Amino acid sequence: MTKKLNKDTIATRTGLETDSQHGAVVPPLYLSSNFAFKQFEKEQKYDYTRCGNPTRDILAETLAELEEGFGGTITSSGLSAINLVANLLGANDHVILPHDCYGGTFRLFSMLHEKKALRAHFVNQNVLSDFEKSIKKIKPKLIWIETPSNPLLQSVDIKAIVKLAKISKALVAADNTFLSPALQNPLALGADIVMHSTTKYINGHSDVVGGAVIVKTRKLHDQIQEWANATGVAGAPFDSYLTLRGLRTLNLRMNTHERNAMGLAEVLSNNKKVGAVYYPGLESHPSHLIAKKQQKGFGGMLSFELKGGLPAVRKFFKNVELFSLAESLGGFESLVCHPYTMTHAPLTAKEKKTAGISEGLIRISAGLEDLDDLIDGLRTGLK
Repeated sequence: MTKKLNKDTIATRTGLETDSQHGAVVPPLYLSSNFAFKQFEKEQKYDYTRCGNPTRDILAETLAELEEGFGGTITSSGLSAINLVANLLGANDHVILPHDCYGGTFRLFSMLHEKKALRAHFVNQNVLSDFEKSIKKIKPKLIWIETPSNPLLQSVDIKAIVKLAKISKALVAADNTFLSPALQNPLALGADIVMHSTTKYINGHSDVVGGAVIVKTRKLHDQIQEWANATGVAGAPFDSYLTLRGLRTLNLRMNTHERNAMGLAEVLSNNKKVGAVYYPGLESHPSHLIAKKQQKGFGGMLSFELKGGLPAVRKFFKNVELFSLAESLGGFESLVCHPYTMTHAPLTAKEKKTAGISEGLIRISAGLEDLDDLIDGLRTGLK
């Protein structure tokens, strides 16, 4: 077809009817660790699963098409995907990251900085004039962005940052885990690299750990693929199969996640025990206009500030219903999390304060349950 396909169609149909042996509609799961050579001294596409696997490649192809990129690489976890991008940098290369980035990202780049594998700088990216000064001073080779951020859902203007990146000819890499390709496409907005923890919305069923790196150009794709092979971070075929199975319903699920998140945000906004609600779908959120401009939706994540600090948080977690207390996000089930002691525990107290993460902050991953039931369970915790 010459017509550009809708994302629902891409997610549903990519890879179907590719089985040349038996004609299976759904692509088979290739668990084999190695592949027999058809002829001596003749190269072929598949020889060893660490280097390439048909099941993993279909997942990579689908994500690349959804993100409008040249190619994708599937990894064993979200963090291995982040580390894969970090391998593009050398000891004297600078990288600028958000001051409020995901705790695992902060820990990884901090450790790489300490061992002098690269030079990491954590900068507030929300004020573009200050950010521009940082770029001119640091001259980074890579600018890492998370939009929206974890856990305060702050969005940064991707097009504006891409424009600033030209000052030092820096690559721009975007963590798109919170929105998935269904709701945001950083490559289409000018970014060079998109990273996902496929553990989250892309798989959507809380039963697989995985990651993905999708890039804009063949050159970058070849570099990423080479590092993936050299470091052995490739995702397992069975995990890729399950992730692809979840990806088929991504767009349908994201609609419900977003509807439930908006409903919960509205309830929290009208509760006297809540000091602040962080959800870009609310007009009161500082990033509402940016999110509305560059996103196709506001997603299923939100956070709120509970008055009373840690004692109130303890009572809330003890009494809330229909929300599991757990890290991670993006699954079918609703979760609550305490960033201060869980996802952002690697940060010091001073770093948490700078990032706006208080002891009273609670993060919600809105699942697929009935909204009225979720509201009742939330109100039980707030009592």
